[in-house]
Amino acid sequence: MTDVFSRLDEQHQAAVEAMPPNLFGHDDIDKVRRRFDAMMNAKPSPLPDNVSVVDHGVEGFEGHEMLVRTYARVGREGSSGGLYWIHGGGMILGDVAMSDFGCAQLADKLGIMVASVEYRLAPEYPFPVPLEDCYAGLKWFFDNAEEFGVDTDRIAIGGASAGGGLAAGLALLARDRNEVSPCFQLLTYPMLDDRNDTLSSHEIFDARLWNRQANDVGWNAYLSGAAGTADVSPYAAPARAADLTGLPPAYVTVGELDMFVDEDVTYAQRLLQAGVRTELHVYPGCFHGSDGWVPKAPMSRRWRRDELEALRAVLCEVADHGQPDGAR
Repeated sequence: MTDVFSRLDEQHQAAVEAMPPNLFGHDDIDKVRRRFDAMMNAKPSPLPDNVSVVDHGVEGFEGHEMLVRTYARVGREGSSGGLYWIHGGGMILGDVAMSDFGCAQLADKLGIMVASVEYRLAPEYPFPVPLEDCYAGLKWFFDNAEEFGVDTDRIAIGGASAGGGLAAGLALLARDRNEVSPCFQLLTYPMLDDRNDTLSSHEIFDARLWNRQANDVGWNAYLSGAAGTADVSPYAAPARAADLTGLPPAYVTVGELDMFVDEDVTYAQRLLQAGVRTELHVYPGCFHGSDGWVPKAPMSRRWRRDELEALRAVLCEVADHGQPDGAR
């Protein structure tokens, strides 16, 4: 078992010490949700004044009306790229609001439109409902791109944790349905493998962090108790996909001390083997979500900067010499 705490620097240790001792304890999901929501709402970050935030009612899976929130810099003109974002939360937690600050920052710094989807959560709504909600929102974003001033050739999908896993599943679904074509997938410490059997998945047990027990709860909620069985869809658990060819280029990030590090590294390797252009970053001394929990740490700043520049390279205007602005 990894002694995660002893391998953290002082800033990361202080952040973990400030967390509730049983933040991700594997007890009643409602209790976990209350603890998580309290943490998320404790110190909301103010959004940039020059970013317009608009809520849209969108028809989701099987006629359900859901929220898609868009973020765009005030006065944005012409056609820009777009990012379709999916929040994290282990398939059982979270909402659009938890990503407000990050989405608004990306919209401001890159001059793009960001759309964030409020998909339904498990266990009340197991697979395929969350993924199909995400797909419906992505289709809506593409269908309305011209009205929003977004170039459909420059729409990326992205997400963190469970959102990263949903984004990877969404990339597979979009490829196979052939109705929309995202140009890029940003997978931030994605939750990809319901089997929970990698070495790193057996090493994280601290209940202040997303750990093996919490992961079991999340996957079984999403898969109606079938996590680890033989018949799990690759759209639900992308690590199970036999064919990764034809997917959009991928950018995969994960911390060294994240229980997902092994499955994320393996997925990035398999993408490369399938001929998908892929960039992988493993950040030393970082735990699951530490870029958000410790945003002022040097490694967190580097992490966010790296992701920002990766998005800039594919979503922002093409500069002279045919290279995306910021890629040179």
